[in-house]
Order: sequence, then C-alpha cells, then structure tokens
Amino acid sequence: MWILLLAFFATGFFLVMRKQTVTAAAPTGRRGGGGGTVAVTSATAKKGNIGVYVDAIGTVTPVYTSSITSQVNGLVTNVHFTEGQMVHKGDSLIDIDPRPYSATLLQAQGVLERDQGLLAQAKMDLDRYQAAWARNAIPKQTLDDQGKLVQQVQGTVHNDEGTVQYDQIQVEFCHIVSPITGRVGLRLVDPGNVVQANGGTVLAVVTQIQPITVVFTVAEDSLPQIQAQLKKGSRLKVDAYDRTGLKQLASGTLLTLDNQIDTTTGTLKARASFANADSSLFPNQFVNARLLVNTLEEATLIPSAAVQHNGQAAFVYVLKDNKAHLQPVTVGVIDGQTAQVTGVNPGDVLATSSFDKLQENAPVSISGGSSSGDTGAGASGSAGGAGGHGHGKGKSGSAAPGGSTAP
Repeated sequence: MWILLLAFFATGFFLVMRKQTVTAAAPTGRRGGGGGTVAVTSATAKKGNIGVYVDAIGTVTPVYTSSITSQVNGLVTNVHFTEGQMVHKGDSLIDIDPRPYSATLLQAQGVLERDQGLLAQAKMDLDRYQAAWARNAIPKQTLDDQGKLVQQVQGTVHNDEGTVQYDQIQVEFCHIVSPITGRVGLRLVDPGNVVQANGGTVLAVVTQIQPITVVFTVAEDSLPQIQAQLKKGSRLKVDAYDRTGLKQLASGTLLTLDNQIDTTTGTLKARASFANADSSLFPNQFVNARLLVNTLEEATLIPSAAVQHNGQAAFVYVLKDNKAHLQPVTVGVIDGQTAQVTGVNPGDVLATSSFDKLQENAPVSISGGSSSGDTGAGASGSAGGAGGHGHGKGKSGSAAPGGSTAP
C-alpha cells in the first residue's frame, strides 16, 4: 500500500509540472516582436533653452510693518480710516483730545516769552556797563557780573525753548498719522476709548504691500552656484507659486542672502523683492519659490515621460524604421514636463507610452495621439518661458515632483 501511495503522488506531481511547463512556453503576445506591432505615442527631441532652478518654500514678508501705539494719555476723538483701507504716508489715522497738551504748550510759551524779555533787558544793561567801563565810570567787577547774568538768562531761555518744543511734540502726538504707505488692518479702537502713553495697546497696524518681499530658505549645497551668479552682477529671477505649486502668483528678483547658514537645518535664508502691483502676494502667505540660477542654452530637450529607468541607469526608446531601439541617456536638468538629456540628438523620435510592451527592435506603429512637437512646451524656464511649476513623469510614467537641479 505504501508503494501504491507513493506512485500516486509521483504521478500527480509529474502532471502538475508538465502543465506549468506548457503554460510558460505558450506565447503571451506582450514582450517585443513576439506579440506583433506595438502602438505607441511619440515625441521629437528638440534643441532649446532650459532653466536651472532651485526650489524652496517661503513666506511673504512685508518690507515695513508698523504697529502704532499712543505716545500720550487721552481720549480718542476720531478714527479716520476704515478697515482694510490703503493709506499713504502722512494720512490721518486717529485723533486724541489735544486740549490738555495745548494748554500746557501755551503755558510754556508764556514762560519763554517772559524769560526772553529778561534776557533782552540783561543784554541791554550789559551794553550800558560796557560803555560805562570804557569811560572808567564803573568797576570791572560790575561789568563781569552783568556778563555772567546774561549767560544765566540765556540758559533759562534755552530751557524754556526745550519745554515748548516738547509740549509741541505732545500736541502733535495727539494727531496720529500713517508712518508708511500701506494697508491698514482691522480697527482696534473706537472714538471714546481712553488710551495710555506707551501702554502697549496697539491702535492700528499698517503693512506695506507694494513692494513686498518673500523670505525663503535654500540648501547650503546650492549656495556656490547662487554666489557665482551674484558675483557676476546677475539679477536672479524668483517666481512665487501658490501652495499647490501650480499657479504662478508673481515674479521678482533676488535681493540678498543672509549672512550665515543655519547649522541645525543646513539652509540659508534669502530675500526676494516683488512689485506686487496686483496685490497677489499677501503678508505672511505661504508660497513656493523658484530661483532661476542659470539657463542652459542649445540643450537637447525631451519630454520627461520618455525617460525610463533601470536601477540607476536611464534610457529611452528611439523610434526608427518602424522599430524601437533602446538608447541609454544621461538626464541633466528637469523642469516640469521637460528634461535635458545627452545621448540622443535633436530630431530623434522617442516613444512616450507602451513601455511595458517595448524592447529592442520591437516593431512599432505611432498612434494618432502622437505628442511629437510638444517637447519644448516647458523648456526654457524664465529665460524662454517656463512651462510651469508642475510635475514631471518619473519611472515608468509614474508621477514625480518636477525638479530643477541636475542630479
């Protein structure tokens, strides 16, 4: 019985293995020429310009932000602005009751006038004493005493003038004006409120909107190429995109770099200026910044979707004589849907789809959805019209973030 049982299992094992061998040997019609002609879409490699970008995240930062507080104690009598209003430098914002300070100023002016009269009298007496001394009519001591008296009264007058100026400033503090041109925020006080001098209560906030800056961080590895351009005197372009990185909000120029690298993050702060004529950038807004460091000219450009990867190696399928030919390439700069490569020539037709069915010398037919001629759509950055801050195609057509620096 044991012999019969072993024979039964051996027969079953043999039948199963034979079935798997036949199945594996059967043609599947997928890889290469064994499955017939492969329909593909194509694109033509072209020569053009492409920008080398440094991508970073940043925050919209106003050049000036003024938090206005009261410099005097008093009652708010008028609020001259409306919430969100654009104001100019010198425009009236808030009035505080100036009457107590006007009265103090009047008193100081009266004291000054009195002491100015005393000074004039002392100078007149000094002139008389000098004339008498010339005739030897008075002792020298009397003349000297009168000279020192004139100096004392002059000091008193100067003190009075300082008091008058201080009181005038206090009266001016009662009329608060905008120190900068910008947008005023929400109203924080109302007529009838009592404010205290240097009490810490903010009466209004004015923020400059035009121009405005964006502060962003770049990796310290990108510093040498940025500095190289700045030393040449180049004005590097910076584009600001929304949170999704798809919509361009504004374009500006790099102002400066910070003076030290943050050792905890290995990044360096940079500031870019934007005219912001349409107020598309709002203070403290999060943006994606793209710094154009360089522009590669007369480069070979292909769609990112045409590039495939096998481990660390990159390759494309060149379509020639209705067949696909595998061609290794070296990928340089990637900008959105466009990649700069070496290894193919401008004019070469490349496959952009059906990679799972392609292999060397596989017969192909270009389908009606050919993308030939669309290679340069985003290929020039700001030096030739960047195709947008989008996403490229990575390995086997999978979505990959649109980079900007060469690997």
